[in-house]
Amino acid sequence: MLDRGLLPGLLGYALRRTQSAVFADFAATFVRAGEALTPGEFGLLVLVERNTGLSQMALARALGIDRSTLVPILDRLQARELLVRHRSPTDGRTHALALTSTGTRALAKFASLVKAHEKRIASGLSAAETRTLIALLDKVRGSARSL
Repeated sequence: MLDRGLLPGLLGYALRRTQSAVFADFAATFVRAGEALTPGEFGLLVLVERNTGLSQMALARALGIDRSTLVPILDRLQARELLVRHRSPTDGRTHALALTSTGTRALAKFASLVKAHEKRIASGLSAAETRTLIALLDKVRGSARSL
């Protein structure tokens, strides 16, 4: 067995290993369904669906990424006809984002896949433990951002 030294006691190490396992399960869920989507793309589609007309800048801020990272993702999703970019009616310098009808239908399917994935990865936790874990992770994220 590999000696991991102090790594197993580090919160960041545990979070990273957990993220890897969760993302692998997410990918496998979508592959089994014949779909291709990343967790980040799913989150992006949810934010656009819930905030029609959202600007690219506001979306980049909400996702915690820069515009140069966001644009190729939007290009991929637009090429798949899941979303569209329109000139903002209030600011012609920005693009407003919206799901297409294809995107809305796809997101409904994606959401059901994600719910099954979430149920599987949380199967060892009670509903209360899941809520507690999410609250604790929010605290960790808040502390990490305070630097």
